Amino acid sequence: QVQLVESGGGLVQAGGSLSLSCVASGSIFSGNTMGWYRQAPGKQRELVATITRGARTNYGDRVKGRSTISRDNVKNTVYLQMNSLKPEDTAVYYCNMEWRGMAYWGQGTQVTVSS
Repeated sequence: QVQLVESGGGLVQAGGSLSLSCVASGSIFSGNTMGWYRQAPGKQRELVATITRGARTNYGDRVKGRSTISRDNVKNTVYLQMNSLKPEDTAVYYCNMEWRGMAYWGQGTQVTVSS
């Protein structure tokens, strides 16, 4: 019954910013790690960022210094703030949660960076 729902994707110009949100619903009682992954057409899914319940973060090399991941443990929500966007950031962004040894995924939200 765990469900992840992303929001905030859209079309932005190069150099702009975008903020994504993901809400996890269900009876979640143990600690979990949440994160964002992205997949561009014809390419493998790659790590954007992850964050533990204790707020330890990990970023993918291509977004370090330009993105910030955060979470609200009460609302089971994870956020991704992206700045200085580049055309290469264009991809479908997926929310992920690891809980009790299982991985859950959202449906994805499209981010398109023009110019």
